[in-house]
Amino acid sequence: MKRISWWLLPVVAAFVFLTATESFAQDTNAAVSSTAIINTAIIPAPRDEKWMARHAGFVQEAQKGGIDILFLGDSITDGWRNKGSNVWNKYYAPRRAANFGIGGDRTQHVLWRMEKGELDGIKPKVVVLMIGTNNSNTNSPTEIADAIKLIIGKIHAKTPGSKVLLLGVFPRNRKNDSSAQIEAPKLINPIIARFDDGKTVRYLNINEKFVDPDGQVPADIMPDFLHPNEHGYQLWADAMEPLLAEMLK
Repeated sequence: MKRISWWLLPVVAAFVFLTATESFAQDTNAAVSSTAIINTAIIPAPRDEKWMARHAGFVQEAQKGGIDILFLGDSITDGWRNKGSNVWNKYYAPRRAANFGIGGDRTQHVLWRMEKGELDGIKPKVVVLMIGTNNSNTNSPTEIADAIKLIIGKIHAKTPGSKVLLLGVFPRNRKNDSSAQIEAPKLINPIIARFDDGKTVRYLNINEKFVDPDGQVPADIMPDFLHPNEHGYQLWADAMEPLLAEMLK
């Protein structure tokens, strides 16, 4: 075996170092790629059997047609059926409105429902959309906003001609809420506000109606500091009515 001349040693050492560095960089990039974070908020997903039964009911309701206003969302929208029922009967029932809200839903669940028939057979003039608060403990504000944008796109693809009235995510401050959940509306809403194009999508933030001067949700509007009571639903209807009426023309 031949010995390496002493003057070649620095050259060999440099070559070995560069090769090792390049190999390490490649391995590191591979590791980053293989562990890239996936935005679960944009991946359609179903829930349990009870949820599937409610979804099936909405599909049947859609197949009957005759829906001019469609409310789409989670438990806050779902609540129009009970705590907000008197307000609903006054403002929306006479205008051929339907409520496709399900408690506990996240953006991925709404996406799945839309893909599986809930928008088939209907051509609502306006879709009232509010979703995202249930994602706030698992997804970043940007991820949630991306999912909301995708939902809007799906609505327009499924029901061409429908306008979307996009509501800002409502405030919340329950005792067990994380700081991320409490701060989420303040971070999500400025992003989704940019989806308003003045025509097919209109954005409305009515959160000032639901907080006191200190920025906290009062119990006389949301007793559990997340879901409105009848008074809260009345505030919602009154604040939304001017824009909704304009969009229905």
